[in-house]
Amino acid sequence: MPKPKSTNNLHKPVLITEVLDCLDPHPGESYLDLTAGYGGHAVAVINATKTPEATVLVDRDDNAIGTLSEIFANSGAQIIHAEFLSTTERLVGENQRFDMVLADLGLSSPHIEESTRGFSFKQNGPLDMRMDRRQELSAQQIVNDSSQEELAQILKMYGEEPRAKLIAKAIKDSRPINNTEELAKIIANAVGWRARHAKTHPATRSFQAIRIAVNDEINQLRKALPLMLQLLAPGGRVAIVSFHSLEDRLVKQFLNDNAGDRYDAELKLLTKKPIVASQSEIVSNPRARSAKMRAAAKIKNQ
Repeated sequence: MPKPKSTNNLHKPVLITEVLDCLDPHPGESYLDLTAGYGGHAVAVINATKTPEATVLVDRDDNAIGTLSEIFANSGAQIIHAEFLSTTERLVGENQRFDMVLADLGLSSPHIEESTRGFSFKQNGPLDMRMDRRQELSAQQIVNDSSQEELAQILKMYGEEPRAKLIAKAIKDSRPINNTEELAKIIANAVGWRARHAKTHPATRSFQAIRIAVNDEINQLRKALPLMLQLLAPGGRVAIVSFHSLEDRLVKQFLNDNAGDRYDAELKLLTKKPIVASQSEIVSNPRARSAKMRAAAKIKNQ
């Protein structure tokens, strides 16, 4: 079976115990990981199922794909370099079904820590933010080419930023903007922020919003959720880990819409409330602080 040690220095999977409790893997079962990342969840699941040949691992980041290819080399696991929407569409078209489906929607640690990826305002880097570096659209285009109105809409819709119009004007007036450090300073100056007066940097929401827009994260999730349901075998379990309120609301609404005490319900909820990380996990893995997991099982008579 594959070993998790290769991922220890790269990325710690969040809610690993809780994910395993909800997915409840058994020997011989099939597994679809739509955001496999650096393999932390996948290693744990496959070590329980003993069937890597019945496993599909998906990610759109080339570094993650390289690591997955090393960890699961010659295991029989199928590794797909793509975003999860096109993958779920393809798998549905092939009439594939899985006993377990997992989507961990958060950024991986290397995304944040590698300045060259441009995801973080804490260290200077290019305005990139692409999870899939094969795509053309990057933060550079959104920041420098969008109209002030388009920027304000992105910041408000995806960052829930109350000062979206103010920040959008400051960005427009400061163009061209060349790197993450410049962008973060422009946002801080626009809102009159001083580090000693607040715990959260004012660029946090804006960087989140731009990243979501670059990677089309909300639309991808909205369209993929019903496909995930189709991909579940009768009795199959799905778990989705989200990291901000927009994602969690989408997941909650979708699961609730397809579950309940109704004749046409397709799902049984496994989590009435979102599962969050324990304090001990947050201490060892601060990234888990904002993680919320919701899970459901497909009713067997469907």
